[in-house]
Amino acid sequence: MSQPLDLTQLALNIKQWGTTLGFQHVGIADTDLSASEPALQAWLEKQYHGEMAWMARHGMMRARPHELLPGTLRVISVRMNYLPAGAAFASTLNNPRLGYVSRYALGRDYHKLLRNRLKKLGEMIQTHCAALNFRPFVDSAPLLERPLAEKAGLGWTGKHSLILSRDAGSFFFLGELLIDLPLPVDGPVEEQCGRCVACMTTCPTGAIVEPYVVDARRCISYLTIELDGSIPEALRPLIGNRIYGCDDCQLICPWNRFSQLTDEDDFAPRKALHAPPLTELFAWSEATFLKVTEGSAIRRIGHLRWSRNIAVALGNAPWDEKYIHALSARLGEHELLDEHIHWAIAQQIAKRDACAIEVQPAKTRRLIRAVEKGLPRDA
Repeated sequence: MSQPLDLTQLALNIKQWGTTLGFQHVGIADTDLSASEPALQAWLEKQYHGEMAWMARHGMMRARPHELLPGTLRVISVRMNYLPAGAAFASTLNNPRLGYVSRYALGRDYHKLLRNRLKKLGEMIQTHCAALNFRPFVDSAPLLERPLAEKAGLGWTGKHSLILSRDAGSFFFLGELLIDLPLPVDGPVEEQCGRCVACMTTCPTGAIVEPYVVDARRCISYLTIELDGSIPEALRPLIGNRIYGCDDCQLICPWNRFSQLTDEDDFAPRKALHAPPLTELFAWSEATFLKVTEGSAIRRIGHLRWSRNIAVALGNAPWDEKYIHALSARLGEHELLDEHIHWAIAQQIAKRDACAIEVQPAKTRRLIRAVEKGLPRDA
């Protein structure tokens, strides 16, 4: 006669197995997210999701894990650190001639890595419970991962809406494993933001409209990654040299003094993406873009949006005649890109005039006059 399954011991084993698989924290939560539904509904009604139609399409399913995997009783929530050594935040952000890529995207795409590890964890559990049904998720389904992580004790929700850990800050990825075992659950930790509003006041575009609420339509991560079309003109100067995502609300957070570096080689920065000159990036052909971003989260935005973002950064950079040449050389490729190029050129010309730069090579003078008059570049 087989022995009954010791769920308490299994939960302890799961946490140990998770550690061996490279997760820095493993917690267990129940599936009741009903307390999160009113805030989710209010966020959607205010259109804070912008053009992310899938957020509204799935509605309250995001707060109901059992609808994703019928029979789900528990969610195993995991954390994996991604901050690389030598992240070079300040040296890149403070040099407007370089392109800043959010630190999470400098290496290999985390989705497959975490999902594969979660799948292995599920298989390890199955060796002790053959009848187990499980399904791993890493940003791959309508699931409120942050409230689940909070319930599982991985941290608390900061005012920037990200999960914070007193031991690890916020530079980490989250993943979930849905299972149909009634494992003992972990409890939430106490929120420790206090009166601090540093993340809210430092946001370049004022996207954190109230504590714990982000209007994605103003968020630089949304504007440079999720938005398909034109970036609103009023927000372009605020983006600076951030060409893919933004880390400002995390950088200012006092709890990130305790951030832990990753030991995952896949998260090491790719040289071509780590503080590259804007002109170098803007010169990439689509083939070069696809080659450099192979296996990277960046690839999903495509060459057009990548170029759009860099055009905005070039417009925000200090006056330099080579930027006029670089921007003008790509006019005519696509209507969306042309719009942002023309804006960037206008910004550069305004900076030239503001600096009273009078001595320029004849070729540059002719080029600028042609652009100002709307003539072809070879006129």
